[in-house]
Amino acid sequence: MLTKIIAHRGSKGIRPENTLPAFEKAIEEGADGIETDVHMSKDGHLIIMHDETVDRTTNGQGRIMDQTLMQLKTLDAGSYFGYAYLGTQIPTLNEVIQLLIAKKFKGIFNLELKTDKIQYPGIEEKVLAYMNQQELPFKVIYSSFHPQSLVKMYSLNPDIEYASLFKVQTKFARRLYRKRLIRDWHPDIRWVRAHRFFLPHVQLRPWTVNSDDDMRYCFKRRFDGIITDYPGRAVIIRKSIQGG
Repeated sequence: MLTKIIAHRGSKGIRPENTLPAFEKAIEEGADGIETDVHMSKDGHLIIMHDETVDRTTNGQGRIMDQTLMQLKTLDAGSYFGYAYLGTQIPTLNEVIQLLIAKKFKGIFNLELKTDKIQYPGIEEKVLAYMNQQELPFKVIYSSFHPQSLVKMYSLNPDIEYASLFKVQTKFARRLYRKRLIRDWHPDIRWVRAHRFFLPHVQLRPWTVNSDDDMRYCFKRRFDGIITDYPGRAVIIRKSIQGG
């Protein structure tokens, strides 16, 4: 089995993150998976963005939860990356899913619920209700830094794959794995490097694996996957180590 290459917020290294151009580029580059993040707007729409606020990646300000979809759609989420992306909008979850379906994407879709800082009321139910309405040609994995979201998601649908995200603290990841609520760990690559002699026997998909050295490290150890800003480069390096 080849180590899966999962595009972090799309091809974040060469496109404005968490936008349709970033996801489209990741597919073109041969990524095995797409990783992205979901929040909820003031009027209950599922919004794709990494931060809780729009400040860093748009020309606007303020928290996502304090703005309606109409307000969020007026913002420019691409020009910070370059003039070529002027006018790129913040996408909704539906827009991303429909893009992947239209592109006949058949890999992994890793959706992170961004509930570690803001617990959006009912976001778990809303995400599952939407996804259950779709005929999806790809595999879905849900992840979160917030263990309560994973517990809630599992209680709503125990037949889906869940993953625990963490930087250094493994207590909740270990507990959820023992209870069989999750199958995978998505740790910081720095944690993986620091614990290289004591890595657990679980499916590992480290983030954010961007340097050639870290990519080679993961491919040589044949981790289940890596989450990277540069899927195109990762595809080339993987082929040199794992073939395929």
